[in-house]
Amino acid sequence: MKLLLVEDEAKLIEALTHLLKKNGYIVDAVLNGETGCEMACTGIYDIIILDRMLPRQDGLSIIREMRSLGVDTPVIFLTAKDTPQDRTEGLDAGADDYLVKPFSIDELLARLRALSRRKGKELAEDTFGAAGLIFDPLRSQVKKGDEVIQLTVKESQLLELLIRNHDRVVTKQRIMEKVWGYNSETDMANVNLYIHYLRKKLNVACIKTVRGIGYYFQETENVAKSAN
Repeated sequence: MKLLLVEDEAKLIEALTHLLKKNGYIVDAVLNGETGCEMACTGIYDIIILDRMLPRQDGLSIIREMRSLGVDTPVIFLTAKDTPQDRTEGLDAGADDYLVKPFSIDELLARLRALSRRKGKELAEDTFGAAGLIFDPLRSQVKKGDEVIQLTVKESQLLELLIRNHDRVVTKQRIMEKVWGYNSETDMANVNLYIHYLRKKLNVACIKTVRGIGYYFQETENVAKSAN
């Protein structure tokens, strides 16, 4: 689960990043609204934790810009603004939850779990049928005829990204950001390696290479016995 944390208090962002990573989350953290908005609008995150009062761009304008671009990533506002009007403004702008400072880390984790379950239910109803495959992202499984193929988490995330963008090229940079995280120090060669793993496991020719750019999933009924 990849989180974006946008907060201008350096000590708080350091503490939260540590605690969230300790609880199994991949976290990208930024201290200003302008950079936060750019990252939020990529759509690569599972949940965004967003302060309202930020330098350069405030939280309300960030979420409005996200929603105007069709980015439906769940957002939790984490803010000291606690009047009923403040809450109403935040929720009306498109936030999914609203947590007032000071807050309990246990409560924040509980709210993150609740949003994760909600996201999981959406994914559970969303299996993909393409190229002779039935992909279940929640279980990280692919059915190919009578065969059930188990994927690793990263293989599953990569396949989901490709299928959701079928017939469109997904750049290696976007794959890195979505699967490994925005600030990951993972080598770009890992993208090629995991594409190789997927092709080997699935034994299909629908994952295509655009040299020097990225990959795309060709949605077709024909399943080849091998992939180039």
